[in-house]
Amino acid sequence: MLKEIDTFAKEFLQFAKDKPIRIISHHDTDGITSAAILAKTFQRLDKKFSIRIVKGLEDSNIKEEIARQPNEVIIFSDLASSNLDHFKDLEHPVFILDHHEIDKNKVNSKTKIINHHLYPNSEDNTITGAGICYLFAKAISPENQDLASLAIIGLIGDRHETNLSKINQQIVTEAQDLKIKKGIAIYPATRPLRRALEWSTNPFIPGVTGSGPGAMEILRETSIPYDKTLMELSTDEMSKLITAIILRRAAHGKEEDILGNLYILKFFNTKEDVREISTLINACSRLGHSDVAISYCLENEKAKAQALDIYTKYKQELVSGLRVAEKMDKIKGKGFVILNAKDQIKDAIVGTICSMLSSSPTYEEGTILIGMAYNKDKIKVSARIVGHEGRNLKEVLEKTVVTFKGANPETIAEVGGHHFAAGCLVEKDKESSFIETLKKELEIEIVKV
Repeated sequence: MLKEIDTFAKEFLQFAKDKPIRIISHHDTDGITSAAILAKTFQRLDKKFSIRIVKGLEDSNIKEEIARQPNEVIIFSDLASSNLDHFKDLEHPVFILDHHEIDKNKVNSKTKIINHHLYPNSEDNTITGAGICYLFAKAISPENQDLASLAIIGLIGDRHETNLSKINQQIVTEAQDLKIKKGIAIYPATRPLRRALEWSTNPFIPGVTGSGPGAMEILRETSIPYDKTLMELSTDEMSKLITAIILRRAAHGKEEDILGNLYILKFFNTKEDVREISTLINACSRLGHSDVAISYCLENEKAKAQALDIYTKYKQELVSGLRVAEKMDKIKGKGFVILNAKDQIKDAIVGTICSMLSSSPTYEEGTILIGMAYNKDKIKVSARIVGHEGRNLKEVLEKTVVTFKGANPETIAEVGGHHFAAGCLVEKDKESSFIETLKKELEIEIVKV
């Protein structure tokens, strides 16, 4: 894939020689860090560029984007692999740096694309959009190696830090001021444990997550000072805390679920937990402040203060949303739960709420959680799975949408995501019909041969 990226970089620079560039990227952490890597790369080339962050690409949005400034060179990052049909009739090619699943048969002459799914022998099966953008940046100039830190944030944001592929290991090695320590996979590892434990959602700790008194109690039990950080724990203290958490999760998870690597990165000249950086970036973007998120990635001091304020509000929104989700009536079936929040939970956080619930002891491993929330005249649909085994969620939603479109040919619905996390948008006035179609697909039994 590295050779293909080199060729892609040369083609892009040649095509964009005398043209302004428009970066269009996804609104999650991976998409934001992807855009930040490209922004920094183009700044160093003294290129004119603009950035637009989007939740997804519908046909109308693509046409609008292309028509807005036809002289611009458009480069997509962390999206567009599922939208290739929309580019085939364009006058000029578009450039795509993405890692989502792709239909190889839809790649056309108007699409210049780097996607590891196009290379059957690729070992880079867990590379992120930010990782691909980083390799693109480094192909343009070796001085862009310092952008590896942003690729690491994207990696953590997309939950690919376990079982690192060869290329991800390379990126980790190239990241400056990155330290990795084995321990408990809660964050932030650089903040007082009483807060880190209270806010721990993955892993979910019964009696501790969401409870200040519960966090204080587990620290009293283990004789660990309340203001000590995870990074500061001795081997003995770490062992005591692991044991205490395992006991609270005895009926709800495996020991390995709470263990993992702590990634500590020098950011704004201070040591920060990459998981917290990732969550903060995601919070800013999902609450409508993608400009702040990108500026934060580029280590703008003013943006840092704004981002921290937004992050605090985001955590409050999550707590409120989680309480709403726990109390609301749910549509339940064999192996699935549908949380139709309507306008009770913001569409920007419904996926995160589902992720939090998927890490709690409430549901059995393999259970599919579907969150739904209103987004103007649309419904945001987010799918997550409990544990590490189960059906391919992207396939589930794709089959649902195909069936749904068969009965509603005028509908517009695009599916994006991965095996364990996927989503789509559907028209609000088709709510009941979509739910019935979704239930039928979720009720299909998987026959193991």
